[in-house]
Amino acid sequence: MTGGEIAAMAVIDAVARMIPGVLGSNESSQCESFMDNRLEYAQYTRPEVYEDMTVPGVLLSGNHEKIRQWRRRSALERTFIKRPDLFETRTPDNEEKKILRQWCRELEALIHK
Repeated sequence: MTGGEIAAMAVIDAVARMIPGVLGSNESSQCESFMDNRLEYAQYTRPEVYEDMTVPGVLLSGNHEKIRQWRRRSALERTFIKRPDLFETRTPDNEEKKILRQWCRELEALIHK
């Protein structure tokens, strides 16, 4: 960085988002990356298919509960693969344990194919 302006903007943005009312809703800051000692879920954009990668159907379904569950699982998978040490700082809650058990069963089934 040549003059520090970009670094200053990053700090201002990081601090400003903590001020009530700055973000669109109070929930916005609770769903950001690396909140609650978990990495953020996978992100997708338009179009629905890009370079042979497709948006998971559940994200296009409009079913908010299924989307929430998908995001939670995606966050857990990404955390487990990239930052397993984060599970040492916060024990998985009951929902996370259920998701992780299901994922383990699916992985086990793949191994035994």
